[in-house]
Amino acid sequence: MRIFINDKPLDILSYKKLGTKTRFSRVFTSDVKLDDVTDWTEDVLFEEPDETLVIKILYLLRTRKLKKLNSITLVSKDKKHLKSFIKSRFLIIKAAGGVVQRGEDCLLIHRFGKWDFPKGKFEKGESPEQCAVREVEEECAIVARANDHLCNTWHTYTKDRKSILKKTYWYTMTCLSDVGMKPQKEEGIDDIRWFDEKGVHKALKTSYPSMRYLFQRSLEEKYA
Repeated sequence: MRIFINDKPLDILSYKKLGTKTRFSRVFTSDVKLDDVTDWTEDVLFEEPDETLVIKILYLLRTRKLKKLNSITLVSKDKKHLKSFIKSRFLIIKAAGGVVQRGEDCLLIHRFGKWDFPKGKFEKGESPEQCAVREVEEECAIVARANDHLCNTWHTYTKDRKSILKKTYWYTMTCLSDVGMKPQKEEGIDDIRWFDEKGVHKALKTSYPSMRYLFQRSLEEKYA
């Protein structure tokens, strides 16, 4: 599970998934003191963090820029409990969206100053796939078909003083018709375009890290 908090990835792994990775610049145990965060550079690993330490890590990620930090990984023998505890600290909202292809081109929307993939929240009674197709068609005014479930992304934000954890279900999609394609301006979308692979990489350079992660996952799926 990977959660983007303040644009920093937080990975929750079992020891099996962690394997023999040695890419971490610092490795901490549950008794570490978090008074000095200046040492948090590159990729940091916490082994068997207790709940108190997890709360402190979440707080620091949400309130500090930590510009030198690339990622944090939490590893536990009881990954299920760790994931459950972290989720309990947030109000969870669900959404769905699509990575839409037309031949070799990929569709991006421009919203709030950043290029993004179309997505939106569930309506009552919808499945993730139904939500994804509806949101893509509404936001882009195209006709699309969902193919495979690609992955889920998680990111946090604050609204009305509440800490929100948003789970988004992503699907690969095929555009069946873009004859009437236009941005849904009432949803804050001011532009919509088809990009080739190189163009997507360039457009997402200044977008959200979670969207770059999503596009990389889609390429891995495409070229697998």
